Amino acid sequence: MVFFSPPLPPCGCEIYLTDLAQSETPETLLQEVAAKVNEITTPELQRNVSACVQLLAGVKFSDHFIQAYCREDIMRESVVYQRILQEGIEQGIEQGLEQEKRFILRLLQRQLGTVSAEIQARLATLSLEAMEALGEALLDFESEADLITWLNTVK
Repeated sequence: MVFFSPPLPPCGCEIYLTDLAQSETPETLLQEVAAKVNEITTPELQRNVSACVQLLAGVKFSDHFIQAYCREDIMRESVVYQRILQEGIEQGIEQGLEQEKRFILRLLQRQLGTVSAEIQARLATLSLEAMEALGEALLDFESEADLITWLNTVK
């Protein structure tokens, strides 16, 4: 028998999640755990337990192995999965913004030559919208003075 540790609110199943990561017979145990998770009648609890099981199983087992026994649709609806997904989206947006800033700085350097550290610091504070506008405006710049004038007009 498999039990949750610590015990969950009454849900009609008993599973120790710690057994999942320590098992020497992972296939059998994961099948048993997945079956018990499917017996949980409260949808929100089932989603969250499924997410916990899959996260813990991921410490020891391959993704392919976990997918063979666990329903991915349940995990996708869990608050744990949604939180991790949102963090990934935010991180991706931040990385994209940083890449765009580096690209526009390279374009500025190509158009104007060396850009001073002071101006680079000002550029680092620009919003995404301002960086996009700068990406278009820099095509008309002939000197660093044009860039400074443009920066002074941006709020």
